[in-house]
Amino acid sequence: MSKAIAAAERKPDPVGSAYPPVDPAVEALVRDIIGKVADKWTMLILEALEEHGTLRFTQLGRTVGGISQKMLTQTVRRMEEDGLVKRTVHPVIPPRVDYELTPLGQSLGEAFCGVWLWAEEHRDEIERARRAFADGGRTT
Repeated sequence: MSKAIAAAERKPDPVGSAYPPVDPAVEALVRDIIGKVADKWTMLILEALEEHGTLRFTQLGRTVGGISQKMLTQTVRRMEEDGLVKRTVHPVIPPRVDYELTPLGQSLGEAFCGVWLWAEEHRDEIERARRAFADGGRTT
């Protein structure tokens, strides 16, 4: 657990705390954002829009793959509500809706890039631990 997360999880200690007091509003925001973006669909949509730029709704669904239309709608609406995605409706027939990452969404994608790098660096260790666990050995 990083110091930043540990500080967010730790309640302020009035006597000699190693960390400054945590602002309850910031703590609530962090918990809310993690709850929203840590799901698989949000991450895959972030990745798709980062890699392909602006996508139409159907293109986004195909690019993500395996997502229902209902889940795609719910996820992009949540992302739009948080300012991560910009939705543009074009007044044509049939209607055309495009989605693109906002600068805020791009910065979130950059933040999660560290997770990809960590996974790449530690893939062999994780796979060994999983095999050992599956073989009945517990990791310490």
